Amino acid sequence: MSVPGETTGPVLACGEVRTCLLPTRDAVSGRDAERLLRLRDDERVRISQRPNPYAVSPDVLTGVDCHLPTANRARAHVVGTVAARASLTEGRMLQATAYFAAPATGPDRRRPWGYYLVRPGVLVPVGRIDARSVAQGFLTQHLRDDAPDDLDIGSIAEGLLARISRHRLLDYDVPLTSAGTSLRWSALPAADGEEASLESFTIAEHGLRLVELRLPGGVPPAVVAGLCEDLALHDWLLTTVVDKLDGVPLGSAEDAAALRRLGPLVHHLLHLWMPKARVDGRLGALWDVLEQDPGFSRQWQTLVQRIRDQLALRAAVARRHEPQPLAAS
Repeated sequence: MSVPGETTGPVLACGEVRTCLLPTRDAVSGRDAERLLRLRDDERVRISQRPNPYAVSPDVLTGVDCHLPTANRARAHVVGTVAARASLTEGRMLQATAYFAAPATGPDRRRPWGYYLVRPGVLVPVGRIDARSVAQGFLTQHLRDDAPDDLDIGSIAEGLLARISRHRLLDYDVPLTSAGTSLRWSALPAADGEEASLESFTIAEHGLRLVELRLPGGVPPAVVAGLCEDLALHDWLLTTVVDKLDGVPLGSAEDAAALRRLGPLVHHLLHLWMPKARVDGRLGALWDVLEQDPGFSRQWQTLVQRIRDQLALRAAVARRHEPQPLAAS
C-alpha cells in the first residue's frame, strides 16, 4: 500500500459500494457490457468469462479538497483523489465503488495538484489525522447532519451508477422491482503478526451495511474494494430474495400473482450466487466469518429451496386440476 514520495504507507482505507439491478429487461452481452463501462478512452474495460461473466471499468479519479468525517469531531483536512470504478456481473448486476487510502501524516500546507495526481486514490492529510477516529466517523457519517462539508464518498459512487444507468443501450424495463443497497467499509492495520479479520458486519437502516476490517500490511485498497464488492453483491441477493418471498401470496387462487414474483427470481437471480469468485486469496478467509454467523450461503440455500418448493407445489396443484381426457367407449 505504499505510495511514491511518502515516508510511510497508508494507515487507513475506506470506501462505499452501491449495488443494484441493471435497469434493462435482459442481461447484456459482453460486448454491450464493455460499451456501458467504457469510462475512459485510455484504458480498456476488463472482461472475464470464468467462473461467470464479469466486466469491470478502469478507475476514474475525482479530485477532492475537504475534511474527512471523524468520531471525535476533530478537523481532518485532506487533499487528493478518490478512485471509483463500476462492474457488471452476469450482465445483470451493476455495482459502483468509490474508495481511498490515507497516510497518517502529510505536508503541513497544501501542495500543487501535481503532488496529489501522482498518488491516485490517495487522500493526503494537511498535517496529521487520527486513523481510528476517521474510520469510525466514516462508518457513522449517516448519523450526523452537522458536518455537511465532510467528504461524502457515497455520492461519488452514486454518480457513477447514474452515469451508466443513463446509457442509451438500456431500456429501463426491469424484470423485477428491487431496491439498491450501500455497503460502507473501513479498514485499519491489523496488529503485528495478525492476519486479516472482519471485525463487524452491520445491517443499518435504509439499505445501508457497515463493514469494519483489519488488514496486514501490503494489501492494496483496490483488493479490499474487491472483497467488499463481493460482500455487497451477495448481501443484495439475499435482501432482494427475502423481500420477494415475504410478499408471495398464498392459496391456489393467487397462483398467477405468485408466479409473477417467483419467476423473475429463477430467471435472473438464483444463478448469481458465487461467493469468493473474484476475491483475492489474502482475504478469502474473511468470507468464512459470514458463512459461520449469520451463515450467508446456508440462508441462501434455504431461500432457493423455498422457491423450488413453492413452484413444485403449485405445479402439482395445477396438474391435479387439469381436465382429464375422456375414456374411450
